[in-house]
Amino acid sequence: MPATDFDCDVLIVGAGAAGLMCAAGAVKRGRRVIVLEGADKVAGKIRISGGGRANFTNLHAAPENFISDNPRFCISALKRYTQHDFIALVEAHGIAYHEKTLGQLFCDGSAQQIIDMLLIEAGGADIRTATRATKVTKTDGGFRVETSQGPVTAANLVIASGGPSIPKMGASGFGYEVARQFGLNVIEPRPGLVPLTFDAELLAGVKDLAGISVERATVTLGKVSFTEALLFTHRGLSGPAILQISSYWRDGDWITIDLLPGQDVFQLLREARQDQPKKTAASLLAQALPKRLAQAWAEETGCRLPLAETPDRALKRLAERINAWRVLPSGTEGLRTAEVTVGGVDTRALSSKTMQANDVPGLYFIGEAVDVTGHLGGFNFQWAWASGHACGEAA
Repeated sequence: MPATDFDCDVLIVGAGAAGLMCAAGAVKRGRRVIVLEGADKVAGKIRISGGGRANFTNLHAAPENFISDNPRFCISALKRYTQHDFIALVEAHGIAYHEKTLGQLFCDGSAQQIIDMLLIEAGGADIRTATRATKVTKTDGGFRVETSQGPVTAANLVIASGGPSIPKMGASGFGYEVARQFGLNVIEPRPGLVPLTFDAELLAGVKDLAGISVERATVTLGKVSFTEALLFTHRGLSGPAILQISSYWRDGDWITIDLLPGQDVFQLLREARQDQPKKTAASLLAQALPKRLAQAWAEETGCRLPLAETPDRALKRLAERINAWRVLPSGTEGLRTAEVTVGGVDTRALSSKTMQANDVPGLYFIGEAVDVTGHLGGFNFQWAWASGHACGEAA
C-alpha cells in the first residue's frame, strides 16, 4: 500500500512522556503523525510527578541508573540524547527549574510547563485523547489499529503505552499484548519504586512507629544499596531509600537497613557509658534519631536503664538493630501504588538505535513499555526522552 494511502506515516499509541517526545521528533522530519491517548488528558504521569512540579530529569543520569535484563541496551539512546539535551530544551522554552537533591531537577512552577513544551514541540501532530487502542493488525506495508473511535492506519506503529503501574490513571498491559502478538518476548512485569509490606508478626513490632521518618538511611540488598530517607508506614516501609531498593527486591529477599550510616552505634554507646553513665541509650540516640523510634527500640532490646547499668550484650543488640536491621518483607503494595513497572518488552528483540522490532519492520516500542527501568529521581523520564527521541528520528 502506498504511504499516502495510510491515515498517517507514524501512529503513536500513548501520549505520555515518550510518546510526545517521539511525536516531536517525527513531526520535525515532516512525518504525518497521529497520537492516540486513552485518557482524557495527555501526559498523566508528568502531571503528577514531583508533587506537581515534574522531576523531569537528573543531572547524573547514566546507564548504571537503569535496570534491565539486557543492561547495555539503554546506552545508545541515553548517549545520543542526554539529560543536558533535555535541559537545553527546557531552557529554550524559558522554563525555570531548580535542583533539589542528588541531581533531581524540578520546575520552579508547574509540571504543566513541561507538558505544554512537549505539545509545542509536537505541534502538527494530530493528538486524539479519550481514544483507546484495542487491536492491532499487520497490513500490506503497514498497520491497522482498531480504536474506541474507529480504525486508524499507518505505515509505522509506535507503542508508547507504558506499563500497568498506577492503573487508576488508565495504565494497562496493552503494549505487552502487542509485543506477544508479533512474537516478541516480554520480561515478567513487576512493581517498581513501590513501598514494601510486612507480615503480621513483623508489623506488630513496628506498627507504633507508623509515620516516623529517618532523613538518611542506607538500605542494602546484595550488592545494591541506596542512602536516602526512609519512612515507617502502617503496612511496612516506604520513603525514597525503600522505593529505590524495591525495584531490585524479589519475593524471599532479605534487606539490611542502617538507620545511622557512617556511625558505629555500639562504639558510640560504649563511649557514652564512660562519659555520661547516667544517660539512657534512648536519650542519647534521640539526638540522632526520632525520639519515638529511639525509645521503642531501646526498650525492645533491653536498654531501659541508665547506660552505666546496661551490659554490652544489650547495647550490641540495640546497635545491631540500628546499624544492621535485617528485614524480610512479605511483599510490596503492588502496581496500584508502584511509580513504574520493572520488566516489559525484551530489548533483545529491539534495535538499540531506533527502538524498532528487529523482526517486524515498522513496529517500535519506547518508554516504560520496554524492559528499561530507571532509579527514582528523574531517571525514568530521561529514558522516555532518550527512547522517544531515538524513535522519532527513525519512524
